[in-house]
Amino acid sequence: MTAYPNMLAPLDLGFTTLKNRVLMGSMHTGLEETRDWNRVAEFYADRARGEVALMVTGGIGPNLEGSVLPGAAMMTTEEDVANHSIVTDRVHQAGGKIAMQILHAGRYAYGPKCVAPSPVKSPISPFPPTELDEEGIEKQIADIVNAAVLAQKAGYDGVEIMGSEGYFLNQFLVTHTNKREDRWGGSYENRMRLPIEVVRRTREAVGTDFIIIYRLSMIDLVPNGSTHEEVVKLAQEIERAGATIINTGIGWHEARIPTIATSVPRAAFAWVTKKLMGKVSIPVITSNRINTPEVAEQVLSDGCADMVSLARPMLADADFVKKAMQNQGARIAPCIACNQACLDHTFGGKLTSCLVNPRACHETELVIAKADTAKSIAIVGAGPAGLATALTAADRGHSVTLFDKDAEIGGQLNMAKQVPGKEEFWGLVDWYRTMIASSSIELRLNTEATVDDLMEFDEVVIATGVSPRDPEIPGQDRNNVVSYIDVLRGKVPVGNHVAVIGAGGIGFDVSEYLLHAGESPTENLAEWMKEWGVTDPETHRSGLAPEGPQPAAPARNVTLLQRKKQAHGKGLGKTTGWIHRAALKMKNVNFVGGVNYEKIDDSGLHVSFGEARETPTVINADTIVLCAGQVSERSLADALVARDKTPHVIGGADVAAELDAKRAIDQGTRLAAGF
Repeated sequence: MTAYPNMLAPLDLGFTTLKNRVLMGSMHTGLEETRDWNRVAEFYADRARGEVALMVTGGIGPNLEGSVLPGAAMMTTEEDVANHSIVTDRVHQAGGKIAMQILHAGRYAYGPKCVAPSPVKSPISPFPPTELDEEGIEKQIADIVNAAVLAQKAGYDGVEIMGSEGYFLNQFLVTHTNKREDRWGGSYENRMRLPIEVVRRTREAVGTDFIIIYRLSMIDLVPNGSTHEEVVKLAQEIERAGATIINTGIGWHEARIPTIATSVPRAAFAWVTKKLMGKVSIPVITSNRINTPEVAEQVLSDGCADMVSLARPMLADADFVKKAMQNQGARIAPCIACNQACLDHTFGGKLTSCLVNPRACHETELVIAKADTAKSIAIVGAGPAGLATALTAADRGHSVTLFDKDAEIGGQLNMAKQVPGKEEFWGLVDWYRTMIASSSIELRLNTEATVDDLMEFDEVVIATGVSPRDPEIPGQDRNNVVSYIDVLRGKVPVGNHVAVIGAGGIGFDVSEYLLHAGESPTENLAEWMKEWGVTDPETHRSGLAPEGPQPAAPARNVTLLQRKKQAHGKGLGKTTGWIHRAALKMKNVNFVGGVNYEKIDDSGLHVSFGEARETPTVINADTIVLCAGQVSERSLADALVARDKTPHVIGGADVAAELDAKRAIDQGTRLAAGF
């Protein structure tokens, strides 16, 4: 008896049947751009072996001008067909189905040859687009259809035509980006002509027995976006034009509302998809922040969609569906929606991976195989670095003993999970606990490992993390000056006026923690929507509340200070930093930079500015929280070296930059893979 009857039910498409209701959504991984087609094939085949019903590739350009950036993967030649055939053959051998996403970026294309319905520059690209004439539009249609024909020839089971997130087809739909007065602009009937023509001509070219998914923007979240009535009308016309499935797109890339970050509630936009149910007769897929089989099952049982799209969760665990089929949901490595190794890498020009699963997109390079010789391995520190090392080493057949001085595993993850908007870290710690309990690892909590405890092990790994850096401010020994550790662990009272010293990731987290009282908006969809100004698109065009964001009043007055003159949060994640900055600004946080910390006394925190220490100022604060960086905790490693025992030092104990679970988990996994 399955716990997920709706999620695991087959879906009959007429000419073919999907074995369950889970789609692996499209992701820009950068794999296709490596031109290592064996590597690409293994990534998708691994997910096919994990029993996902249908996968969609990253966006593949139909031509040069539509490609997301110079050098991006395209489907335009017979050579492309041959390369992609390696992928489809491997997926089919693994029992899976795969569709190729055709992505024309329009004005979002990061290159000088980008084109659009009108010459309206995108805020996320420096290149102004060229307005297409009639001949140019016809060329784009022909190239998209040609990409679909070549995809079919390459063995794909279908294509997904990207019509959402503010890309090319989406740009024709709204007046903000379509200023045309010909048959491709003006009335909505004219503005929706292009996506309809693309789907119609694609269906004519590929025949009946080929999946065509249309990714439709159901809530634009930008000014002058589509109305709900227009969305429904387009969906119905897309069905008539020959689409097999309609997939949900949420928000344009330039929207100033988060849509997939960890602070977004789970399944936050399933209600949007539900509004289309019953308006079309073809299956409808919902998406965004569906990361557990329980959430997927609830969404489907509530009638929000016929199918669910999971993208990043398939990076975190390729066996997501298989484990659900085996009723082992607790063993699914959770996507925490952090963006750190996926979207941040993509927008930084790096190959995608996953904080939780460093093997994602590295399947052929980071191989976890049984060791030739079993070793005894001691690991000190049960934070992310130590946990990753322990689990990987145990999987390889080594005898592992894991020490930690605390009463529970998790290390700094246990502080992160206390921050509103980072509740997903609870699930990550729970998953580690589940995996350790089912492994051969000997866990020794409440144990401060000594040199003598470690001398007889074959390998010793020091993952003891970090300690707070001492900012050496005169007066910091006062009772109202506290460490971020004690604040996040709830060990100290905090007043109404707070000065946070240090505006790195921890300073932002502490500020977020102190600004909230009661239930986190991430756990309350209605409150989250109010906070960010999201409303029903049936009531207000594009789903933007006319009154704008309406966050709850801040629980405290917070001043966030840093020594650097640069903008606060500059070092935060590429795709999430703006969210953290916006969230604090909405709570009226006072950002102060370029300061020198002079002293702390009865009147507050004394600061000055610049090298000349000018403009002495007193920051009134009941409580001052120290978040002034970290230093590596490696005293045990040094003691081992003094006894001629050379340990492996990883994680924060190795490099005490900003707390970096991504680097720690990757480092631990790779170390254990080599034992």
